[in-house]
This record gives sequence, structure tokens and C-alpha cells, in this order.
Amino acid sequence: MTDAVDMMNYAPLIAPGISGMEFQYEEFQIMLNTTFKRMAEGGVARTLWGRDVPLDDVENLPYDDTLRVDEAVAQLDAAGYSVAVLACLKMWSYHYHHRLIMDMDEEVVARALAQAPDRFVGAAGYNPFRISESIARIDTAVREWGFGYVYFHPITFGVAPNDRRCYPLYSKCVELGVPVGFQVGHSAEVLPSDVGRPMLVDQVAIDFPDLRINMSHTGWPWTGEFCSMLWRHPNVYGDISAYFASTLDPELVKFMDSGRGRHKVMFGTNGFDLARCKQDFESLPVSDRTKQMVLHDNALEFLGRR
Repeated sequence: MTDAVDMMNYAPLIAPGISGMEFQYEEFQIMLNTTFKRMAEGGVARTLWGRDVPLDDVENLPYDDTLRVDEAVAQLDAAGYSVAVLACLKMWSYHYHHRLIMDMDEEVVARALAQAPDRFVGAAGYNPFRISESIARIDTAVREWGFGYVYFHPITFGVAPNDRRCYPLYSKCVELGVPVGFQVGHSAEVLPSDVGRPMLVDQVAIDFPDLRINMSHTGWPWTGEFCSMLWRHPNVYGDISAYFASTLDPELVKFMDSGRGRHKVMFGTNGFDLARCKQDFESLPVSDRTKQMVLHDNALEFLGRR
């Protein structure tokens, strides 16, 4: 069986105690009643990384950046993964607070990379409202801490990927020789999803032909646009994280199992159950060649690890 590369996980995989505080904010409280309803039960939310969060006292939840690298590696081994990307997600409160409501620290991931550089890829975050300081931190993360990727969440800022405030990031990634990724498709939180249309990546791919771009989270409900970008642009890839494979749009599954798509689609969990995500994907009615490329080969090519 093929070892998988998880193209979309997050910093709490190696430090679960840094997650949970986000549930105090309206965006996440609404999400627990809609798209992620199963995460909340009896007044307690369970984060994707196993931390229980009492919703009536979430403001007093302690921040704990203790590393659990050995535990994370054991999880990867047990579920059949060779590498996991650890994204330092930064999310903005577009409507309620107008400030960051999630800010995963790159230094936490840097400490994990020092312990297990072969098992994790650090993905620095980006705040398009704080361009200079974000670019400086990305430079440090790549040059000094060994990060190999930048992942950001433009939807939460109400910013499209072709917005001028994202272009300094793309230029920096080309300079550093690292790829960039961002969410496309609708938002699980109550955020303005129209800026997540995959076709908005078209101009970025044209303007930065040497930049490898990952469109994360399938692009649904604009699946056709997602497939179009991967098909047309040699530097554009896409991952299927945040969806169990059995729930993927049939149009995307067909594309992924074709000569047009199997070289460009990548697997990811979004922090969901590692074993279940991989097993669900392996049960898809697609060719063994497609499974090998989507689970493993395409991500290593995209990340420059081949």
C-alpha cells in the first residue's frame, strides 16, 4: 500500500494545546451549528487534534505549546503516512472583530522540524493586512527554520488570490523557491465565499509562471473551475483536503482519474482522522496509478522533495 503525504494539516498536529481558543469567536460558534455540527456535543467541542473545549468557558482555555512530536510521528506511522504539512493558519474576523482570531505560531512548527525534518513540512502563514512583517517572517521561516511552503487563507480576510495585497507574497515565494497554497471554494465559516472562486487563480498563474500554486479544498461548489485551472496551468495543483473522498463531486473524481488530472491532484486531510481519510480515498473506484500519484507522488513533486 502507498504511503501518503498529507498536504493539508496544521500546527496543532504536533502541539494540540495551541488549538481550541478560536471557538470563543462567533465565526467558529456558527460553524459548530452548521458545517462542523458534529464537532460539538453537550456543550463541549472536540478539536480536530483531540482537545476537548468547554464552550461555556473557552476564554479561559490555557494555551499550551508543548510539543508531542513522537506522538504525531506514531500517528503518521500507524495510518500509513510518510510526510505531513504543518500549516500555521492565520484567520481574520471579517465581520465581527476585525482582527486575527487564529494565529498559529511558526516557531512551534520550527521546533518540530528540528526534531523530525523528514516527516514534516513547515508552511508559514500570511496576513495580507500586514504585508511587510508577514514577508519578513516568511523569509526567516524558510531561510533559518527550514520551512518549505506558505499556506494562507485569503477568504477569511475577504481578499481574492488575485488581489494586489497577495502579490508581494507570490514574489517572495518565487525568490525563496517555495510553493504557495490557499483555500478555494466556499468557506466552512460564515465568510464571503465569492473571493474563493478557483477561476480567480487564473491571472496569478499567468503572472507568476515559475510559482507552484496549490488550490486547497477542492474548489466546491465551483468544481469545474477547479479542474480547469489544474488542466490549463502547468504550475497549478489542487488538493482534496477537508472532504472525505467518498463525498467528492463525481466531476472531480472523473477528472482526477484521467490523464488531464491525475498528475495535478494531491491528497490531504485538513486535520481530519488520518486513517479514515486514507482508507476512504483508497476505496475510490480509480486506478492504482491515480492512487499512487494523488496520495504520494504529486505532493512530493509540488513540494520539491523528489
